[in-house]
Amino acid sequence: MKYLKYTLILCIAVVSFASCHSYKSRSSETTAEALNDTIRIKNDTLEYEIIIIEPGFFSWLKTQKPRGYYNQSYLENRNILYVTEYNQRVRNFQMYDPDLYTFEIDYNPNIDYGYEVNYMLYHYFIYFQQQYHQSFIGGRGY
Repeated sequence: MKYLKYTLILCIAVVSFASCHSYKSRSSETTAEALNDTIRIKNDTLEYEIIIIEPGFFSWLKTQKPRGYYNQSYLENRNILYVTEYNQRVRNFQMYDPDLYTFEIDYNPNIDYGYEVNYMLYHYFIYFQQQYHQSFIGGRGY
């Protein structure tokens, strides 16, 4: 459970998805870098940044389906389901562990965050479910 604090960095960073756009906009300026157990994804044009600090996530990610296996539409649809479920659990802290579900994730389906963000967010939700024995609706949990 001591690693949960690191997991929350993802939630805080995803909450900071900020954009004035209310429409889908294509952007190829997303960059990603990985250092040990820290993955940083950012896009200066849309003004967002995701930082995933989770011991073991990067190693686990290497064992998953490669980029391009899922199309962006599939990833976006899954992320909408996962974010909705996750946020419901944040709001229902009497029923779900508030150490796991601390901050809501602001994921706007009308914004095109690009393939990389959707790929990483999708896989983080899969990892989260497996690592912490959670099961989301339509998920590949434990």
